[in-house]
Amino acid sequence: MRPPCETMMKESLPILRSLIVKDLIEKYGFSQVEIANKLGMTQAAISQYVSSKRGIKKSTKLEKSSKLKIMARQIAKDIAENQQSDFDVTSRLCELCLGHREKKNAR
Repeated sequence: MRPPCETMMKESLPILRSLIVKDLIEKYGFSQVEIANKLGMTQAAISQYVSSKRGIKKSTKLEKSSKLKIMARQIAKDIAENQQSDFDVTSRLCELCLGHREKKNAR
């Protein structure tokens, strides 16, 4: 049995990254190399998010999640304004996971 966070991150993390990458490019004019450096990823991985080979294409319900979109926009804004640490991103991902689990348990 997999821990809930592992499952959630396998599903949500690529979508969240995809949304963040697209915001950083479209709203803030970042290059793929700049984003790769900020997110600790390769430029090739960023390119796959941009072309929807990763993230959004595998999404269904999660892509439509307004909470996920709001979180992605805020993280992208904070990254663009240099107000985002690795710890902050991790904390937000934990909030997302906990919120999803609470919603699931409420059913």
